Amino acid sequence: MNLSVSTSGALRGVITLPGDKSLSHRAALFAALAQGTSTIRRFLNSGVTQAMLGALGELGIKWELHDQTLIVKGCGLHGFRQPGKALNCGNSATTIRMMAGALAASGTPCILDGSAGLRRRPMDRIIEPLNLMGAGIISANGGAPLSLSGRDTARSLRSIDYALPVASAQVKSALILAALAGSGTTILTEPGPSRDHSERMLGAMGADITCGKENKISIEPLSKPLLPLEMTLPGDISSAAFMLVAASIVPGSEITVRDVGINPTRTGIIDVLQNMGAEVTIGNERLSYGEQTGDITLKAAPLKAVAVRGETVVRMIDEFPVFALAAAFAEGTTVVRDASELRHKESDRISTLCGELKLLGVELEEYPDGFAIKGGTCRGGRCTAHGDHRLAMSLALAGLCAPEGIVVGGAEILNESFPEFTDNLVRLGCRKLIT
Repeated sequence: MNLSVSTSGALRGVITLPGDKSLSHRAALFAALAQGTSTIRRFLNSGVTQAMLGALGELGIKWELHDQTLIVKGCGLHGFRQPGKALNCGNSATTIRMMAGALAASGTPCILDGSAGLRRRPMDRIIEPLNLMGAGIISANGGAPLSLSGRDTARSLRSIDYALPVASAQVKSALILAALAGSGTTILTEPGPSRDHSERMLGAMGADITCGKENKISIEPLSKPLLPLEMTLPGDISSAAFMLVAASIVPGSEITVRDVGINPTRTGIIDVLQNMGAEVTIGNERLSYGEQTGDITLKAAPLKAVAVRGETVVRMIDEFPVFALAAAFAEGTTVVRDASELRHKESDRISTLCGELKLLGVELEEYPDGFAIKGGTCRGGRCTAHGDHRLAMSLALAGLCAPEGIVVGGAEILNESFPEFTDNLVRLGCRKLIT
């Protein structure tokens, strides 16, 4: 699919987005590990969450999805059945990594595999610590497919005191799930903060998880079954970021995105847009299962270049493709460092992002751990998504201001995470959009 976007007038309106992708993954999997029936409203139905649901079905979990309401009949920590074939995790690294932790806890023998893109993603970062716990994972080359040998559930996994080499919510979540079947207290230490959705949700379900100083987390083995979920998920801030950046680069724009998750480990993009000069306010704040939710309003204002590095990088790791678009229309040169993890996403997001932006006329310099973008140099043209959903949507937004407009090839990949992307742009006033 080609997605064509050309210059637009001011974007205005109020929208509500689908549920958060990270929370949708976790809610489905944690509900399966609970004892009883969970009801999860505003569940994101997209390519990556379908991979999670498909895998759960192969493991014997009964679930039903009606519109945006997911009902899951949980089987407890050790209730998975051995699947008759390899579990297809599609293009979802969240599915394969978190599922590996859950399968290690349950003792279920299984093979985890996925797309060619997923097979390129590094899995050593979960294989090593899970094997230290006794999970018995084999990988030919440090990536998928992963083969778990299974174990007698009467024998607990070993508890460990482990320092994660990178701040990664996916790795951390896999180890937390395995630790629920541990022999004692497991202690995890991250080099920096990462999103803490798993700790919050599992804690609300009855798990004994303590988050201490210096990014240390203590997990006790389950002493009783996890409680089922009854919750409405907040909107995805990563999806909201596309709409917020769109409004920030089109003069005269003002939009509100309702009921968005504003977990502080995910709001780096809001802080950075404010630092660039956009007028951002948050109202109607509230809590659900430990997760902050609010309404985000953004008024366009002239953007200025900023420097992004350190802990802020982790707090907006998924938003760098769309942030780069804001940088491309800001005054001055924006610099990003400490972001080498971007090279291990659905694509090498530093290389592909920089390559495609250059095709659109953007003047930039690529670094091993980031890039520098000179604002005001995007003229537009044709580009390619490279099988990366976030890159597809980010490049499309350049057409709102680029003199020559934008045509993005392979844009159908956006359905992996945000199928309503184009509908929401039109709803906000993007009048010239062709798919």
